[in-house]
Amino acid sequence: MTTEAEEKALHYRRAQSVTRAEEITEKENKVRKSQFDKPIHKPRDSLFSWSSGFKNFTGLVNWGFLMLTIGGLRLCLENFLKYGFRVNPIEWIILLTGHNEYPSVVLIIFSVVLVVGSLLIEKAIAVDIISGKLGVSLQVCNLILLITMPVAVIHFKGEEFSFVGTSTVCLLYLILFLKLWSYTQTNHWVRTAAKGKFSKNKLRRQSLSAPNYNELMSAEQEQTIEEEKSDAFLAAGLVRYPDNLNLKDLFYFLLAPTLCYELNFPRTTRIRKRFLIKRLLEVVFGVNLVLALFQQWMIPSVTNSIVTFSQMEYIKILERLLKLAVPNHFMWLCFFYLSFHSFLNLMGELLHFADRHFYADWWNANNIGVFWRTWNLPVHKWAVRHVYIPITELGYSKTTASAAVFLISALFHEYLVSVPLQMFRVWAFLGMMVQPPLSVISRFAEVKFGSRWGNIIVWSSIILGQPLAIMMYYHDYALQHFKPEH
Repeated sequence: MTTEAEEKALHYRRAQSVTRAEEITEKENKVRKSQFDKPIHKPRDSLFSWSSGFKNFTGLVNWGFLMLTIGGLRLCLENFLKYGFRVNPIEWIILLTGHNEYPSVVLIIFSVVLVVGSLLIEKAIAVDIISGKLGVSLQVCNLILLITMPVAVIHFKGEEFSFVGTSTVCLLYLILFLKLWSYTQTNHWVRTAAKGKFSKNKLRRQSLSAPNYNELMSAEQEQTIEEEKSDAFLAAGLVRYPDNLNLKDLFYFLLAPTLCYELNFPRTTRIRKRFLIKRLLEVVFGVNLVLALFQQWMIPSVTNSIVTFSQMEYIKILERLLKLAVPNHFMWLCFFYLSFHSFLNLMGELLHFADRHFYADWWNANNIGVFWRTWNLPVHKWAVRHVYIPITELGYSKTTASAAVFLISALFHEYLVSVPLQMFRVWAFLGMMVQPPLSVISRFAEVKFGSRWGNIIVWSSIILGQPLAIMMYYHDYALQHFKPEH
């Protein structure tokens, strides 16, 4: 056992030795510089080494873009030489309009009934026609009817729908489901808070039968504060519950580029015409570009992969997967820009909606978890506000809340694929449920090998995961609807 004095002496000697080593190194460098051989070397790492601290790879990024452009042009020429010019705008019109979209139009119009029904239930609760408990039960039933209506109708009348019609209906009903969920839950929060404050004031007023001057003053002060708040709200043009329960407010929310309801959204003062025209042109041009790529590039690649998947030739499957990954990924990037930048900004500008934070820098995500929190912020904010936080407030762990969020997201992804295709598969569901373990793996790679490897895993999952799911669904769809050739 060493004494405290010995430990201090040992620590001093160690510190002294380190200082001595630094002094020797400095003296050595001075001596080397003073020699007549004119030394030019010093301790340095190569630029590609992690320890070098070098981060400016702009030239390599430019090289990468140039090589991608050259490779893309080569693939385009190969595609034209192999399949000819397949782009036909007339087929786009037929695809988008269909021969008979009457059932889809009817379902879209019927959704207004469920939307107005949700508003009427909220107004009935606000004026005490029905109790809050009964009102919540009716809202839950309304939401269940909203999300299951397309499933039932398409199941029994599927032959009357086109694929574009069913996809549009399912997407619209899912968006309405998320919006009305937020609308109902937010009004419930506001109503509960207001009733709690009202009950507190009522109890205090009942206690005034006893001579209590302090309680009297406290009640009067709170009433004065509430009156001042009401005047401030009116002066600022803000709305308070239950004045928000009207058609104008509800339909503004349904058209706004958000899934989370608020009584007072941040507004812009004017519409920027130049900005609006740019977004409109981007939407028009982008939609045509995506349709052309789908017709010229995606359809032949997916069709030619069916035989390979049926024969389970793994090397050829990998080759088809990599070949399909390029056009699919390019279309996915176009879809992201069109949806989250062009279209949502277009709607936000038209509606004076000021919050344009629709996405973050997901391309820099160092693990899968960061990617899912940054690439689709409207859905992420909805999931955090209406699923994650309420579950944690009930006493459950963050892991349980995260698992519930991914489970709901997986069900919604499967809903958007299986219902329009009129066949139930679990590929989209499994694709989402594999994200939590993949997030753990990417997080481990980030910590163990650096953030760059975590980002590589994120990009790999995006580039390779989606075409794999597309080929699996198309393979099952082809086997179900088309007779195999012998």
